[in-house]
Amino acid sequence: MTTAVRTVALTKRYGKLAAVDDLDLEVPEGSVFGLIGPNGAGKSTTFAILASILSPTSGAVEVAGFDPSLDPRSVRRHLGYMPDVLGVYDNLQVDEYLEFFAAAHGLRRSSWPGLIDGLLELVGLEVKREAMVESLSRGMKQRLALARALVHDPEVLVLDEPASGLDPRARVELRTLLGELRAMGKTVVISSHILTEMEEMCTHVAIMEAGRLLAAGQPGEIGDRLRGGHGVVVRLAGGEIQRYTVTGEQAQRELLHRLVADEGLPVVEFREEGAGLEELFMEVTEGKLQ
Repeated sequence: MTTAVRTVALTKRYGKLAAVDDLDLEVPEGSVFGLIGPNGAGKSTTFAILASILSPTSGAVEVAGFDPSLDPRSVRRHLGYMPDVLGVYDNLQVDEYLEFFAAAHGLRRSSWPGLIDGLLELVGLEVKREAMVESLSRGMKQRLALARALVHDPEVLVLDEPASGLDPRARVELRTLLGELRAMGKTVVISSHILTEMEEMCTHVAIMEAGRLLAAGQPGEIGDRLRGGHGVVVRLAGGEIQRYTVTGEQAQRELLHRLVADEGLPVVEFREEGAGLEELFMEVTEGKLQ
């Protein structure tokens, strides 16, 4: 699988403090990759380095094949960044705001109307086209900031706490939108404190604490490595419940095949049982502060 983002021994120090400490990450192309950790874990610092805003103290970084420190212009052509601070300009209309960033990215003026129409439809702000940015709710400003990150059609999106302050409906809509972006072939790297939603959105996760990487991979794989497998609950016709422990998806498929094809059991329910991402997070982290 092609890697969209890679860090090797990435370190960022402020004096004696290591905000990011020897971080190795590989983000598969086309994935929704969740970076999870408590406040002070180094998530925002990592994102700022990927976006070429900060330079690392040491280590290597690659985004869409380019080094942010050596070739920041190329990285910015291929990456869309939404920081945790919105940075919207209140004295502009919504469409003027997007036009400003289209101009900043050097896009042809003739392309702006169609581009802005498409972005506003994608993030659900069509009816706010001529509204002043200052009049938007926080949730709408979040959507506008996402549209801004998409202006130049980047391959990689880095979204720092995009669900912060959103109401439940807006968070559901955000999950749907991220699925659409992935279906368009984009790689999304996202951080959030809402772990139940990260579990639903992300194909892969990495857990950080105090600047260090504690675990990375698909959520189920991380749990399997820690616990030596995960539970599967099987319900048969008539109500009988059977429980098994398997390691990995292949073993899970083989179990289902054996029960149905080989043993001929009347399986009416076959589901995973085990700790979710919140439980996994609590199991891996120690509550350390920077």
